[in-house]
Formats: sequence, structure tokens, C-alpha cells
Amino acid sequence: MKKLSKLLLALSFVLSITTSAFAVTVVSWGGAYTESQKLGYGDPTAKKLGIPVNWVDYTGGLSEIKAQKEAGKITWDIIDVYAKDTIIGCDEGIFVEFDFDKDFAPAPDGTKASDDFFTGMPSKCAVGNILYSWNFAYNKNNVKGTPKSVKDFFNTKKFPGKRAIYKGAMSSIEIAQAAMGTKAGKGGDKIYNKLAADGGVDKAIAKIKALCEDPKGGCVFWNAGAQPPELLANGEVVMATGWNGRFFNAQMEGTPIVQVWDAQILDYEYFAMVKGGPNDANGKAMKVLREMTSTEGLAGSAKYIAYAPWRKSSIAIMEAGEPWYKDGKTSMVQHMPTAPANTKNYILMNPEFWADNQDEIGEKWEAMKAGL
Repeated sequence: MKKLSKLLLALSFVLSITTSAFAVTVVSWGGAYTESQKLGYGDPTAKKLGIPVNWVDYTGGLSEIKAQKEAGKITWDIIDVYAKDTIIGCDEGIFVEFDFDKDFAPAPDGTKASDDFFTGMPSKCAVGNILYSWNFAYNKNNVKGTPKSVKDFFNTKKFPGKRAIYKGAMSSIEIAQAAMGTKAGKGGDKIYNKLAADGGVDKAIAKIKALCEDPKGGCVFWNAGAQPPELLANGEVVMATGWNGRFFNAQMEGTPIVQVWDAQILDYEYFAMVKGGPNDANGKAMKVLREMTSTEGLAGSAKYIAYAPWRKSSIAIMEAGEPWYKDGKTSMVQHMPTAPANTKNYILMNPEFWADNQDEIGEKWEAMKAGL
């Protein structure tokens, strides 16, 4: 019996290694977002194709995949990335270039993929995943009054207390520029024109520094999407920038959070496929990516988080199936960052601005933080 037990244990171990070796590894941002991806299209894709899909968390950027490539030990297949990273990764040969309408499925009515996604992609290595918002929120139990605009985020006289701000300059300098009086409008071109002008970035960073050094204010820098709702819930901060889907999920769990959409930064998230990844040559990574970004796949993720799927046909599925949320009671389309009520004054994230300027801005930003 002992020999049989050892044999079964050994077989189980080999099977687990074999399964892991054949699994497609998808890297994303963790928390409620990754959970929405796993449940919405990861698990259904694995079941349909018979290809295991493993999920790994990271905090963004290309440093980890670059290190894997340099070491000759690439373990990731698909990465959820910002637009600027698809541009940089494509230029540097890290990601696979897609033949878009061949690689990605058409809509159910036959509309080709390139016409079914809301806009074109920022690079040949990108396929759209979700549209989300960098906005801010507050805990109504901890704030006297009602913050309504991005200027209120910086108004420590009217709303004293610490603010939570993203660890990086991206999104932070945009809201600072909007708070200085530049109207975002429908897209925010004026915001980036101001930032691109001489001294524009310096003024925006100075606005953040003043908030952080204000005795009535102060800053807590966050780097993971789960942190802003937690910081609001425990009262460590009175307002926090963050991702609308994380705020929404906290609201659904009972946290008394109120989202403010003024000057929200409407951003896109993309999937990129790693060139030379474990399942690049055998085609499994592409099969998984094609299925996850199908009409049904992208619509599925919106059952679990308030991020808008990239495909027009996915929105149509949601509208036809409302209430769409997993509880069977909550309509989702109205909670999307793309809802008309939420897009009266918004900034459209400019990936070219960040791809061209992120290193220079990053140095200034880190110097500011170091001096606090």
C-alpha cells in the first residue's frame, strides 16, 4: 500500500507539472479586476478550449518581462498593459505584432474585429480589453459636505484630510492640471497641450507637492488597485484617486464610497502577447487571447466589475441582458465610465504623450516625492 501511495503521489506531482507547463499564463493587476477577468472569460476560455489558464499578479510596467527576456527564461504568455507599454514593447520587440482581423474573432453578426472595437489600437501589438476610469472618490461618512469637482480634491480648506494618490505621475499630473482650471471637455486635448508647454509638467507636479505638504492635507501614495477603497474605508484618507471598477466593487460590498466623475481620465487597457513566450510557437497563447477578447468573452467580465468592454457588440449583449451584474439585480451599463452621465467632462489618456515623456517626467516626479 505504501508503494502504491508513493506511486500515486509521484504521478500526481508529474501531472501537476505537466498541466502547469501546458497552461497559458496571463499577467494582470490583481484583486477584483483579475477576478473579473478570470471568472468572466478566463475560466470559460479554459473550459471551451481545454487549455488551462493561469493568472499572475504584477504592478505594471515592462521591467519584469524585460528581465525574463534577458535571462532567457520567459514564463509569461499574455500581459495586461497600459497603452504606452504596448507602444514601447512593440518598438523593442518584446511583444508579438498582430494581424488584427485574422487573429481576432469577428462580432456575432460578422463585423470584422477592427470595426467592432471602439477605436484603433495604439500599436500593432495591442488588442483592447476594457475601458476604465481614473477618477476619485470619498467616504461620505468621513467628509462634511459634498465634493463635486476635481478642484475639491485639492481644496483642503473646505475638505481637510489626507488624499491618496497613485504612486506614479501618470494620472496625477492630469488631474492637477484640470484642478488648475484647464477645462477637460470631451477628450482633454487642452490638458495635454498645457502639460506639453514649457514648464507645464513642473507646474502640475508643484500642485501635487503643495497638496502633500499642506498641513490640512497630506498624501498617501498607492500602487495596487485595492488600496484606495481600503484607505477610504478605514479613514486613513478622506479622498482617493483610483480605478472606478475597484470603487464600484467596494460600493457593492457596502462601503459608503461616492465616486466623482468630473475630469475623470478615461483610459484603455490592453492585452499584449509575449514574443517567444512558452505558448507562442505552439499557438496556444493566441487561441486563448482570441477567445478571451471575443464578444462574449469581454461582455462576461462586465458581470463582475464596472469596466466597459472594448467591443461594441459586447455592450449590445450587456444591454440586452440587463440587469447584467452577477447579483442579477444591478444594471451595469449606467455604472460604466463611458455612460453619458459620467462623460460630461473627461480626459482621454494620451499614450503617445506618456510613451515619449515618461522617463523625463518620472525623474521629476520621483525627485518631488523624495523631497517631501
